[in-house]
Amino acid sequence: MLKNTELESAAYQFEAKMPLKHAIPLGLQHVFAMFVGNLTPLLIITSACGLAGGEFADLQVSLLQNAMFVAGIVTLVQLYAVGPVGGKVPIIMGTSSGFLGVFNSVAATMGGGVTAYGAIMGASILGGIFESVLGVFLKPLRKLFPSVVTGTVVLSIGLSLISVGINSFGGGNGAKDFGSVENLLLAIFVLVVILFLKHWTTGFLSSSSILIGIIVGYVAAIMMGFVLPTTGVTADGVEFTKAWVLNWDKVAQASWFAIPKLVPVKIVFDLRAILPVMVMFIVTAVETVGDISGVMEGGMNREPSDKELSGGVICDGLGSTFAACFGVLPNTSFSQNVGLVAMTKVVNRGALATGAVFLILCGLIPKLGALVSIMPQAVLGGAAVMMFSSIVVSGIQLITKEKMTPRTLTIVSVALGVGYGMGANSSILAHTPQAIQLICGESGIVPAAFVAIVLNLLLPKDDKAE
Repeated sequence: MLKNTELESAAYQFEAKMPLKHAIPLGLQHVFAMFVGNLTPLLIITSACGLAGGEFADLQVSLLQNAMFVAGIVTLVQLYAVGPVGGKVPIIMGTSSGFLGVFNSVAATMGGGVTAYGAIMGASILGGIFESVLGVFLKPLRKLFPSVVTGTVVLSIGLSLISVGINSFGGGNGAKDFGSVENLLLAIFVLVVILFLKHWTTGFLSSSSILIGIIVGYVAAIMMGFVLPTTGVTADGVEFTKAWVLNWDKVAQASWFAIPKLVPVKIVFDLRAILPVMVMFIVTAVETVGDISGVMEGGMNREPSDKELSGGVICDGLGSTFAACFGVLPNTSFSQNVGLVAMTKVVNRGALATGAVFLILCGLIPKLGALVSIMPQAVLGGAAVMMFSSIVVSGIQLITKEKMTPRTLTIVSVALGVGYGMGANSSILAHTPQAIQLICGESGIVPAAFVAIVLNLLLPKDDKAE
């Protein structure tokens, strides 16, 4: 029991030293939580640009490898800081899905191909530098983000991720057997294992509940392959492999070692890509402020300092510029991992750094990456539904940190009702200019943040709250 107590006190302190045998599993949890999400945006945008197969198949594999390598490097900078770059906060960095709407539009406007992808990289390089400048001047802008605003942003982030988690729970959106009994039972089994370990065990087992749940999910999927049919037939009579089946061929075909390639795609600077992407980097800065606020509130029970927020946003921007040099989409704070920290309370920098080192290894050793990438979506979903909901709870905690007044209630209600509602039902924006559709229509986070900031500035201060 003494060992458990020692583990817990170190795990819950950011700068405490932790033995590797405890740090590695806690770090791996974060890799498993974000691995699929880190690669999915690249798969979507390379497909939109027509770089998904044929002559570009090797390029796509190379970009996926680079995505893991870059995420690991940028995470280490965020954890340990290099000068003003990095907030020294327990955040995992990864490929952002927030830019998908804008990048899809750019790809369509420019006709796809390597040129369109190169323009996306060029816009990301400039946008990242722009965001890092915003980070430098974040302190005077801090008054725009009191706890009621950051709490609303964190709440919106959590709400937007719940649908992502439940989609994985059913086997993944693109799965032919989405929502099948096998997928649901596998996800429920993983969730039950995590709940049992989290609340009926102590120390290492409790802190590593997500990782152990995912490993048990892998084992369950292997066992299912022995006793259940691994293929099904669609209504059109087409045979397909079920979503929970592990694709070991992918691991076998992956090479043992490969060096990430710098500038794998020719970088292009085109205003059609630069302008909309610049706007999204402002939004990303707000999201990062929300993520850092969420992780500090959820994991360390306090609000972040100006220095932590500024360093975090600068790292977000320069990390995205660094990523674009490797042909990877912008690297930003990963909301999934904010949920994991909020749920486990494990904020130890050394533990998170082992996850970052594993990501770098995945970028150098494609076989490792392939092993994690074959994880059934239902296994991820079993863990994700709980993790993502934890972000919602962190947002509520931030909002209720100070006494709830009519003013606070109005800001949160209108921001979520109008802002988040508009993003969640984007068809309402069908007749607005395309720029507004791109910025507000893809996610409820952006309009909710905008409405919360504006109302916080316009509404008279509540004297009774002072």
